[in-house]
Amino acid sequence: MKILVGYDRTDEAGRALELAIKHAKMFGAKVIVLTSRSTGAEEDLPEIENDEALLESAEKKVKEAGVECETHLMIRGATPAEDLIDFAEDNGVDEIIVGIAKKSRVGKLIFGSNAQYVILNAPCPVVTVQ
Repeated sequence: MKILVGYDRTDEAGRALELAIKHAKMFGAKVIVLTSRSTGAEEDLPEIENDEALLESAEKKVKEAGVECETHLMIRGATPAEDLIDFAEDNGVDEIIVGIAKKSRVGKLIFGSNAQYVILNAPCPVVTVQ
């Protein structure tokens, strides 16, 4: 079984990772931690290095819990939601776990909702964590 976690620097993503570890232990699953960036230009190198360090930290946390883990940094010009869906489809993911933050209706209208896109388009069950 494969559990995919959308991961960034938010508290919600941290809670999603914690839940993924619990699910992985229960089901004998592998946790796949994915971070998405829309750009990878030379001027973005410090941020890319920060994202790689974030993924290394997440991987360490998962492995210390005794769970198999792999990480991916996607830099394709897509939204995080699109990257999660594409990865899940291409890799036979069984469950996606994402953190959600409350937004006003206007905020959702202007900025969209990655979690909503994932929920509506995922090829597998999606669990959301606040």
